[in-house]
Amino acid sequence: MARQLPQLKGVKHRFEVLDGMRTHVAMAGEGEPLLLLHGWPQHWYMWRSVIPPLAERYRVLAPDMRGFGWTDIAWKGFEKENLADDVLRLLDAMELDRVRIVGHDWGGWVGFLLALRRPDRVRGLVALNIPPPWPRVTPRNMLAARSFWYQLVLATPFLGQKLLEKDPTLVRRLIKRWAAGGGAWTKKDIAIFSRELRAPTRARAATLLYRSFLLKELLPVLRGRYQPSALEVPTLLLYGGRDGAVPARLITGAKQGADLLETEKVGGAGHFLPEEKPRVVSRRVLEFFDQQGA
Repeated sequence: MARQLPQLKGVKHRFEVLDGMRTHVAMAGEGEPLLLLHGWPQHWYMWRSVIPPLAERYRVLAPDMRGFGWTDIAWKGFEKENLADDVLRLLDAMELDRVRIVGHDWGGWVGFLLALRRPDRVRGLVALNIPPPWPRVTPRNMLAARSFWYQLVLATPFLGQKLLEKDPTLVRRLIKRWAAGGGAWTKKDIAIFSRELRAPTRARAATLLYRSFLLKELLPVLRGRYQPSALEVPTLLLYGGRDGAVPARLITGAKQGADLLETEKVGGAGHFLPEEKPRVVSRRVLEFFDQQGA
């Protein structure tokens, strides 16, 4: 593709055509497959600090979701169940029966949907900085959810897309607001993420990602579409104690009704655990999957 891929030692790149969409996958290591699913406002490169240690034990695969990174532009299909289907298409194309998954932000949400809908394809899940898709609807939780104001802005026709296109500092300011500190990113790192989202096509994908959730998915989620009792996959949910995007209150009660879910706070961290606390994330991922065995 015309845009140069960021280079990371030991990482190779592959493209698979899935239902007509050319999908990019960063790959490293050998062994059992471990899938890394990114969140917003990023792409596969958000895993740059955890890929090396994980690749010592696993065959690491880090795809870019539709419309982001180096995967083809898409104008539809941003419902999260469809993003989960994209992952299944990728697994089929790469002839992978079952995988372990680590997902951050929306990637964690997609990981939950895969674990709930296709537990036969998921050996284990580590979700990062995302509430599970069975929220407890209480007045205090609804109040805590006011931190999601940015979703309304990004989902607004014309406004959300133009903000991303025209404001070169928006991604940097969001990362700073949601993280516990800015030391995990160099100027080059920020540029790699922000320049992608300033492109009109990628900015459009961001608006569709949030618009589809707010208009089509949120109400069924609140009505209980995904019940915690349906979780049959061992799952660890890590969250930052100082997450500026996802309040801890929306996660701490998530274990109720989900026997196979463990939750764990990472102190001194914000919303971007793989970048703010890569050693902690790598260690806990390896420990958790070791506990699960085959």
